[in-house]
Amino acid sequence: MRKCFGVRRLPATLMAISVGLLLLSGCITINLLPQPSPLKEETISGTGDAKVLLMDLSGTISNLEESGLVERPNLVAHLKEELTKAGEDPAIKAIVLRINSPGGTVTASDILYHEIRTFKERKKIPVVASIMDVGASGGYYVAMAADTVVAHPSSVTGSLGVIMLTVNAQGLLQKIGLETKAVVSGPRKDMGSPFRMMTDEERAIFQGLIDSFYERFLTVIKSGRPNLTADTIRKLADGRVYSGEQAKALGLIDGIGYLDDAMTLAKQEAGLSDAKIVRYRRPGEYRPNIYASLFSGPFGSSPLNGFDLLALVKGGTPQFMYLWMP
Repeated sequence: MRKCFGVRRLPATLMAISVGLLLLSGCITINLLPQPSPLKEETISGTGDAKVLLMDLSGTISNLEESGLVERPNLVAHLKEELTKAGEDPAIKAIVLRINSPGGTVTASDILYHEIRTFKERKKIPVVASIMDVGASGGYYVAMAADTVVAHPSSVTGSLGVIMLTVNAQGLLQKIGLETKAVVSGPRKDMGSPFRMMTDEERAIFQGLIDSFYERFLTVIKSGRPNLTADTIRKLADGRVYSGEQAKALGLIDGIGYLDDAMTLAKQEAGLSDAKIVRYRRPGEYRPNIYASLFSGPFGSSPLNGFDLLALVKGGTPQFMYLWMP
């Protein structure tokens, strides 16, 4: 019995040695994780030549690369890639932008808004935004690029405004006996430093920046909500959040409906009686239906996916955000 066992082990051992030598020589490369690859189209439902593209804006809006075992583009880069692919396909007749986001950085939110507006003007097709759990602050900002905005009755939207996130670790450093000194070229060079208190003058300077970003937000809302006066928008944009029903009553969105309703509306606005619902994915991604999230992690598809508070604390640099962060 031992002799038989030894005979069985010998080929396996030789095979292992052979594979090891091949790997060391560079003849064989084994990738255990999915590798980066271009987007591919898949059909979710429907028939016909015309297509309605389902796009996903999920998580915190940022142009920072995500860390992880599998390399993938950040949210801004991914949506830009989708828009580029859709722009090359004449069969794409409408877009449904599914939003589940509390917002994000001022610049990333504005880039997405700009990209969608530019695409829509060039392609001349309707864009319908469908707000899921959350479409607040920067998420709502991006929705203003759409022709029509619908939300679930249980959606949370609003939080129209700007917040600056910064950290002050001066008290902590004093407790552990550490002191920092900055050699600067001017008195405002280290403005917003996490290692000292902010002065009243510095706070006023930051407030000026925030006010400027806030005015831009109001302008974007006015462009997307021409039925609302500037005074009404300013009153609504005090930072509070609204339910889908409240947002509809106040004129911040166009209607209440589910994702299927948004798709039906997109087909109607494109003048289509029938169309295929399609989306783009990478090989290895499995999304069985329209409610499957594009980016899912160990904590599911929370709207706060991608928000790294620890990175903010470590970096210490003030961040200007169109973000709902209760």
